[in-house]
Parts: sequence; structure tokens; C-alpha cells
Amino acid sequence: MIRSGIGYDVHRLAEGRTLILGGVEITYSRGLEGHSDADVLSHAIADALLGAVAAGDIGQHFPNTDESIRGLSSLEILRRVAALLAEKKAKAKSIDVTVIAEEPKIGPHIPAMRKTIAAAISLSESSISIKATTNERLGAIGRGEGIAAMAIATVEQE
Repeated sequence: MIRSGIGYDVHRLAEGRTLILGGVEITYSRGLEGHSDADVLSHAIADALLGAVAAGDIGQHFPNTDESIRGLSSLEILRRVAALLAEKKAKAKSIDVTVIAEEPKIGPHIPAMRKTIAAAISLSESSISIKATTNERLGAIGRGEGIAAMAIATVEQE
């Protein structure tokens, strides 16, 4: 059976944090604030994968009240989600993600992100699409206060 799930995440930009998107460190003056590494791109993918197998959301599996996972790499979150899918006899087949940010430029980092995510969830790079857009200076994201991502995952389940 083919199933689909949608994911969305947004985090505020903050001083003194490293910016991680798609498991890739990006040189920028601020990073995303959060309990883990706050990688919105990976979080959106995790939520999409969980949604595709009706397994709740990232907050249920990785609550921000759990101090044992503070600072957890979002690539590890993706690995754990992929393992959960395997337990449910499901496997990711296709991922499509859009990152919404005014700055920094995301395009130059997309090849590395695709490679890193593919390795984390055991999926071919050619099955992962990552795009970037701005919010045309509208709202909090448009003012450069944060970064968001939305994803759709297609999963095959026995």
C-alpha cells in the first residue's frame, strides 16, 4: 500500500546557535532555537514520515520535555523514525521538501542536504527533492525572525 504524509516545522532564529538544515551546518550569524538541533528541514521530513504511517508526530516521539534528548541531532531523529517505519513494515520511497527563509541562501547547500538525508533514512538521493523559497518579506519569516519547512513523504507499507 502506498501512503503519504505531510510535515511542517518552524523555529525562531537566535544568536549563539549553529544553523543546521538537512543535517548540514550552514555558516550564518544565527542558528535555530530549539530543544534538539532545531533542524526544521529534518523535522518536517520526520513528521511527514510519521504521518504516512499514522504514527503521530515528532513531538510525541521526541518531546521537548525529555532532557535526555536535549541537543539531539535531527539526523538521529530521522534514523529513529526510519527504524520505526521498518517496524511497521514501511519504507520511504520519495521525499519533497520546501524550506522557507529570507536568509541565508539555501540553494548551494541542497546537494549536501540530499546526501545527508538519504544516508539517514536509507533512501536514494534521487528520491529526495529539496527546494527553497522566501516569504517575500511578509510575516515573521519574511522579517528574518525564523525559518520554516514543509515536506511530503511517500511511503510503501506491506
